[in-house]
Amino acid sequence: MPEDPAYVRLLVGFARELRGAGLPVGSGDVLTYCAAMSPLDPTDLLDLYWAGRTTLVIGRDQIPAYDRVFRRYFLADGEEEPAPPVPFSLKSRAEARATLQVPQTEPGQPGGDEEETRLGLVASDAATLRTKSFTACTPEELAAVRRIIKTIALTPPRRRTRRSVTAPSGRAPDLRRTVRETLRMHGEPAELFWRRRRLRLRPLTLILDISGSMAGYSRNLLQFAYSTTRTSARVEVFCFGTRLTRITRELRRRRPDDALERTAQAVVDWEGGTRIGESLDAFVRDWGRRGVCRGGIVVICSDGLDRGDPDVLATAMDRLSRLCHRVVWLNPHKGNNVNFRPNTLGMMVAAPHIDVLLSGHDLRSLEEFAALLPELT
Repeated sequence: MPEDPAYVRLLVGFARELRGAGLPVGSGDVLTYCAAMSPLDPTDLLDLYWAGRTTLVIGRDQIPAYDRVFRRYFLADGEEEPAPPVPFSLKSRAEARATLQVPQTEPGQPGGDEEETRLGLVASDAATLRTKSFTACTPEELAAVRRIIKTIALTPPRRRTRRSVTAPSGRAPDLRRTVRETLRMHGEPAELFWRRRRLRLRPLTLILDISGSMAGYSRNLLQFAYSTTRTSARVEVFCFGTRLTRITRELRRRRPDDALERTAQAVVDWEGGTRIGESLDAFVRDWGRRGVCRGGIVVICSDGLDRGDPDVLATAMDRLSRLCHRVVWLNPHKGNNVNFRPNTLGMMVAAPHIDVLLSGHDLRSLEEFAALLPELT
């Protein structure tokens, strides 16, 4: 079920409108509708339409009424009856308008080509948001971006261990298992079993810069870090400005609002200065040498604007690169520039120890990172 109370109220309000239009929508149907929308994209109008039509409509004769209420409630169609009060401000409705394809009653029905219309309320053009920098988004768009970030599928990197396990296919036969099965079958030829190397998750560590220069990105990256902690138990998250703070425990909360609130209480140097070298040195000394990132992937999200000693940063990066498997740096200043070259002192010092440099300034760059992550084996 969606965890955003305003979003739940929106869905419940829509069900109430359907009930007012004569559709027999019960409380159980509303719960089913909310549960159906939980794994879907809340900014996608098609998801809102088909999830509701699948869970709230029980007969073909109810479809015209459903379509009429859907257009009035979500699209604020001026030709229909006046739109009822909705649990969102008119300002957010106006700013969230975008062009989207809305299906007709039945796919393939004569005249049923998708109709281009104006989208109202929470639905927005996700394609536009994916390429829009976080710093250029309005507050309503940032809220939509954070909901989309929760849906980004992350696959933690894995590595092959020395141990092997029985598998349907592999490079070496499992003679022990094959002989045992043959004896169990009283000498009858048994199926040939194989062995392959066991896969093990690599530890993933995110170190987020929350200094003033990263204010436009840090909260979205923090939401991304929260989503990352849901994918594996071997994820650690730290943030730094002038000091390093471990926030893994705070982000393990089930509700994202609770997680971000506890994180805000734990971190005392929000939007302050930046001491990347000292913070990374503290990470290597207090956590890295204990095995937190040994053989794993370390992701540093920072613009590289450092006010500390460059020698400390160089030493910390050198030690960090020898402890972990890969160092990935997300620098929002890179943007979409494929020929980006480090232009800050911190980035120039750290560059020799970075394996992968990405931007992390918009949704698409985060999706590119998510797609690259399984390949960092």
